[in-house]
Amino acid sequence: MIIKVCGMREPDNIRAVDALEGVTWMGFIFHPRSPRFVSEVPAYMPLHCKRVGVFVNEPQQGILDRMKSFGFGLIQLHGNETPEYCQELRSSIGSELKIIKMIPITTTSDLEAAKPYEGIVDFFLFETRCSIYGGSGRSFDWEILQQYHGNTPFLLTGGIQPTDAEKIKAFHHPRFVGIDLNSGFETAPTLKAPAALRTFLTQLSH
Repeated sequence: MIIKVCGMREPDNIRAVDALEGVTWMGFIFHPRSPRFVSEVPAYMPLHCKRVGVFVNEPQQGILDRMKSFGFGLIQLHGNETPEYCQELRSSIGSELKIIKMIPITTTSDLEAAKPYEGIVDFFLFETRCSIYGGSGRSFDWEILQQYHGNTPFLLTGGIQPTDAEKIKAFHHPRFVGIDLNSGFETAPTLKAPAALRTFLTQLSH
């Protein structure tokens, strides 16, 4: 299972999370209004986790510029980016870098929004719909996703807590490939609790 820990910024904390067995991706947020906004390259960048750049309605040149300095393996689009935007970005970055598109979910009908991105992006991130960009810290009814019949693999996010390991293990879908963890594992914005993550990952793997 892909385990993405998002909203990282502080070098020592990045190093501690990067050392945890089971964490596979690490996200860096470039939305200026986010309390987890990254304005410069941290003194330590992950060596074991794949680096994910998280953008909200960013001009494509801004993504391309940060790709070079941060060494991303994946780009996450968390705003209102259109399929055409994603196609243009794909043409610019090539097939080596993967694209994740966030789809906000409240009801089954919201799954329709994913269809135009099929065959363009590599992953969907199903997130709780909210009025602000960057996530609400709240969960949605995962059973809605049983009505998702697309071919694009997806990750779950939205208020996942350290107590949710059993809930995640009980969720099954042929396209479900991972989870995205953020505020539920923080002691403060950008600061994750390595001990809580370690315990959660152990529970998830047993």
